[in-house]
Amino acid sequence: MGDRPLKKPPKKGGGGGPNKPDGDFDWSKVIKTVFSWGAVIIIAVIVMQLMRSGTTSVTEVPYDIYENMLDENKIISAKVIKTDLNDYTFEGTLAQEERILIDGSYRKINTFSVIIVEPLINEQVKLWKEKNIKFTFVKESNEWLTVLLGFIPWILIIVVWVLIMRRMQGGAGGSRGIFNFGKSKAKLISESAIKVTFKDVAGADEAKQELEEIIEFLKEPTKFQKLGGKIPRGVLLLGPPGTGKTLLARAVAGEAGVPFFTISGADFVEMFVGVGASRVRDLFEQGKKNAPCIIFIDEIDAVGRHRGAGLGGGHDEREQTLNALLVEMDGFEQNSGVIIIAATNRPDVLDPALLRPGRFDRQVVVDRPDVKGREGILKVHTRKIPLEPDVDLRVLAKGTPGLAGADLANLVNESALLAARKNKKKVAMEDFEEAKDKVMMGMERKSLIISEEEKKLTAYHEIGHVLVARMIPEADPVHKVTIIPRGRALGVTTYLPVDEKHTYSKEYLEAMITYALGGRAAEKLVFNRFTTGAGNDIEKSTNIARKMVCEWGMSEKLGPLSYGAKEEEIFLGREITRHKDFSEETAKQIDLEIKNIIDSCMDRADKILNENIEILHKLSQELLEREILDGEEIDKVMRGEELPPVKKNDTKPDEKDKDTKLPDHVQKLLDEKKKRNPENSQNPV
Repeated sequence: MGDRPLKKPPKKGGGGGPNKPDGDFDWSKVIKTVFSWGAVIIIAVIVMQLMRSGTTSVTEVPYDIYENMLDENKIISAKVIKTDLNDYTFEGTLAQEERILIDGSYRKINTFSVIIVEPLINEQVKLWKEKNIKFTFVKESNEWLTVLLGFIPWILIIVVWVLIMRRMQGGAGGSRGIFNFGKSKAKLISESAIKVTFKDVAGADEAKQELEEIIEFLKEPTKFQKLGGKIPRGVLLLGPPGTGKTLLARAVAGEAGVPFFTISGADFVEMFVGVGASRVRDLFEQGKKNAPCIIFIDEIDAVGRHRGAGLGGGHDEREQTLNALLVEMDGFEQNSGVIIIAATNRPDVLDPALLRPGRFDRQVVVDRPDVKGREGILKVHTRKIPLEPDVDLRVLAKGTPGLAGADLANLVNESALLAARKNKKKVAMEDFEEAKDKVMMGMERKSLIISEEEKKLTAYHEIGHVLVARMIPEADPVHKVTIIPRGRALGVTTYLPVDEKHTYSKEYLEAMITYALGGRAAEKLVFNRFTTGAGNDIEKSTNIARKMVCEWGMSEKLGPLSYGAKEEEIFLGREITRHKDFSEETAKQIDLEIKNIIDSCMDRADKILNENIEILHKLSQELLEREILDGEEIDKVMRGEELPPVKKNDTKPDEKDKDTKLPDHVQKLLDEKKKRNPENSQNPV
């Protein structure tokens, strides 16, 4: 590439194709086609008229010769044509061919014509009748109108043809049409069309550094070439959904001073064989013409999957497309100056040939952000939002572990909408907390009718989680607990990790299982019965225990061994042949070890709740009264302090409970049930 001057992308509105945007239609070609065919039709009609006039010409004769032929009874029939000038053209037919002197020369004629002025027409009609001449009156036809009417069928044919061609161009194969299947659908992005820069990207500092280096290489290649450095051929962005891979690519487009092509992996393959490979070749041809340039392929796993996988055999359209992509990226011909940036959240299914150096020299992991990254992302998304002084983005970042950039952007947007709904001028911390609960736990289901008995059971269940977590040193601190139904849950307990954890100890995992089972333990202790409310807790606990035994080697009996295939998405053709790699006896031991872990954690939860039964009742009563308790309020109750009284709403008590009151016949059945089983209706509270 050397010191080749950079080519600036053409100044276009919002991208479009390298020639014309997909949505535009080339009317200039249509107009040229219509005019060409129109000229052909006009020439053909003129030639036909000349030929017709040559074969059926009528000789015009002087009026005196007409009178002589009329007197001599040589005329047998005639056609009288009225012209636009109110004169009449008399076209007569002779009984036989006559040799007549006209303009100094003799001519043989069978038919002739003569002009008769209007004042003489009545007299002439009498003479024609006397001479027994058969005559008819006709109106003169407009020859131009006749020609035009002859054009109409041809014009209709051309119009229909143009419409069919346009429909075919906009039909199969996307907006480029049936005759352009092999053309790339990549869009060329101009510098003015992209407003995103690296200032708008937070929480992915390493990825930004890698991409900034490539942009710097494009702008100042000599800086790296002096030391023998070569520009990377490709960069693969890996990471879960919503972490900002496409946003990084848009930032590259905004920062780079070179043409930027963008295309999705799904845009290569169509229903016809060979289309994908043709589009790959056309894409790189456009890249070579605009080099140096950047080509961004989003969701490359749609076209770059492992060859030979699946049940379709080796000859597959996707494989042809992938082979063409491999050749273009690093084949016999070198594509100097064309840099590929691709993004995927499924790197495990990509073909190894696509991942090797020389094609994708760098693989940049764009993972979910840590606390610092989440705080930076929140700062980016709140730049244009007026905030109250009490908003602490650091606390908000700590309370959103595991959320990606897209989730945080949604959280900020939800908080702004909530503040606007309350007619606020600024967004407060309570709006962010409410939005966080909505994003992480689901929307409040205020219309859900819950009986007092079920509400009490839910309160004890959630406080079981809270109390067990508070009594285990390795557990995360409790952030908030609520019995307001959210999403599919009747109650939710959230935790606020002190630090970001990237590895988990055995003690921490056992603590997670223990406080997850605390809800079931509380139900058993207080109500002496089990409900389906603990179903999700049991499922999570079992999954953690199974991974402890089978994947992480935390079982003393089985040792540090990995058992069984990973429980991931099956990629048909690669994992379909996997089998169980342990014996039935080992499977039995695995089940026993998992059960031992669950039983041990359950016993620990029972013990904690039994030892702190009074605190369990007190916290449950406060939760029933307030419906929401935060970490500070929970600590006060556990220390024996009194909480401030609940603020009553201005609405009437009957009006508040109007919707939650049970129907009379249901309440009657519950009362009868309590009378029959008084021991179950009495509570230790």
